[in-house]
Amino acid sequence: MGASPIFYLHSMHEGVQVSSKLEQLQALLAPVVEGLGYQCWGIEYVSQGKHSVLRIYIDKEGGILVDDCEAVSRQASAILDVEDPISSEYTLEVSSPGMDRPLFTLEQFASHAGEQVKIKLRTPFEGRRNFQGLLRGVEDQDVVVQVDQHEFLLPIDSIDKANIIPSFD
Repeated sequence: MGASPIFYLHSMHEGVQVSSKLEQLQALLAPVVEGLGYQCWGIEYVSQGKHSVLRIYIDKEGGILVDDCEAVSRQASAILDVEDPISSEYTLEVSSPGMDRPLFTLEQFASHAGEQVKIKLRTPFEGRRNFQGLLRGVEDQDVVVQVDQHEFLLPIDSIDKANIIPSFD
């Protein structure tokens, strides 16, 4: 097998308002989650008009139980009520990352190298926003994914959503 062509996607900064809101929520909630003894795997904030969803993914050695989610939800709700970072109505969800775990950070992408992933970009690259293939790892600020015989380097800040594709071997 010869060398695969490599495609680079240059960063395009869009959704800055959502991104800064997400950073604000991360800074507010990650210490709460970690203070309770859990790993803050990631936070998703989806603004849907008047009603939004704030999703906190937690993890710990041995897995997550419903009681863990309830404990984090109670603490997070208390902090959110005091700090009030979201002005519109929203639903708070706390969950484990699950088998099709979302990937948020370069460290998470690196630790799951060798697994199949599904990645959705904020803006199209080479005429497409969706990539599904083998996660090769990371290079600098780029996630390296191999789709068929092509290798793509996708900047972490261009990725809208990324998930592991569970393997049931």
